[in-house]
Amino acid sequence: MSFYWNHRAFAHESPRFKLAGYLKAIAAVLLIIWLFRDPLRLGKYNDWLVYSIVALLFAFELLSVGRWFGVTVSGVIFALAKGSFWTSVFLFFGRWLGMSEELHGYAGTAFAYSVVLAIAGLLLAKFDEKSLDLKVERKAYEFNGAEFGNIGLEGTGKAYPVKFGRKRVGYVVDGNVTLHAETPIGRITRKLLSPFVVWTERDIAGRKASADPAFVERTNELLKVGKIYRKDKKGNAVDLGIIKVYEGEGFEYVRLPFIEVIESPTGEEVRIGPLRFREGTPETIPKEAITVRELRNGFQLTKVGDRLMVQTEEYSIEVEGERVTYRSGDEVLSLGETVSLRSSDISVVVGRGRAKIRIGDAVISAREGSVRIRAGGKTHYLKNPGAYRLVMDKAREIVEEQSAGLIEGLGIDRTLLRKRVRELLDELTGYLE
Repeated sequence: MSFYWNHRAFAHESPRFKLAGYLKAIAAVLLIIWLFRDPLRLGKYNDWLVYSIVALLFAFELLSVGRWFGVTVSGVIFALAKGSFWTSVFLFFGRWLGMSEELHGYAGTAFAYSVVLAIAGLLLAKFDEKSLDLKVERKAYEFNGAEFGNIGLEGTGKAYPVKFGRKRVGYVVDGNVTLHAETPIGRITRKLLSPFVVWTERDIAGRKASADPAFVERTNELLKVGKIYRKDKKGNAVDLGIIKVYEGEGFEYVRLPFIEVIESPTGEEVRIGPLRFREGTPETIPKEAITVRELRNGFQLTKVGDRLMVQTEEYSIEVEGERVTYRSGDEVLSLGETVSLRSSDISVVVGRGRAKIRIGDAVISAREGSVRIRAGGKTHYLKNPGAYRLVMDKAREIVEEQSAGLIEGLGIDRTLLRKRVRELLDELTGYLE
């Protein structure tokens, strides 16, 4: 699995959005009360209940504006269009539920307003597109390091906020900073080349400091040029009020009226009205996520939930839980339930009671208490528990020994590997006598 973290273009739960959720719930309760108004002896408040429900619909839509990109003019217009649309639906079907003819007569008017407002929103969205771009602000704050669980930034410098539209999505840092990240195969340490960007919702800025306008201009250009280092599919986001689409970081989210689709690395979910169909355990994009990327080269570290990826010019490391995968050219190291080290002419695999070592034309395999050796054009079989345990232990030892050099970007030490295989063959020779 791979990740690319461009910006936080998904739902952000602020108090305003929580209030919108409460108003939506209140509107639902009032709708139920309105449906049972006669048994509840509230028939004389028929029209007032309708007014309240309509007002709550509009309040909910307006308070929900900017959940992804911040408040925009087109977003407000689309919210009014949605409010008008749902009002027209309510007034239209209300005729058969005891609504007054006078209020029912406004259904067509409300629908007409929804169409006009939707068209206006689409036209205004063209102007909002210009502001929906990454931009470094001309403000600077002191930066004194930050911690993100098993990822740390140590050092000092200046942090410049980065906005996408009207929402802050991260910081560009100019300073002397070292990054460290703990992984199952060791600690990754890198002195970051300034400037670098930190995509996060966390506030990592300190006191206000003097800004460098020239640095801001250069960094804005680097944010655009930096796209050439992207190795994964670009994340996309569209928010048109009634239509929402997000794609990136292994997540896909599509929302249309009455339909919502969530696809994540752990499962999928489709909602059609009140019906919900689920496969696996779909998850939303975690709020606590971070990407650190140098703007002058291809180094990038991304953490989304328990998944971590480090991408450099020479190698990449992916961590998901206890599963670790290292790649550099044709060299691949995998650590998990099964441990393996692979290259064009080398293969070491151990796990689940089996082990196999291949280097050149020499192959040593072990399974179910037996050992098979093929070297120098000859094949030998051993049914010996001691030989079996020896191969299992040596195979795991070889992988662990090589992993230390791999995480430092040194690649497979073939000389050392051949030495270990020769030592293993010499020890196995004793079992053949």
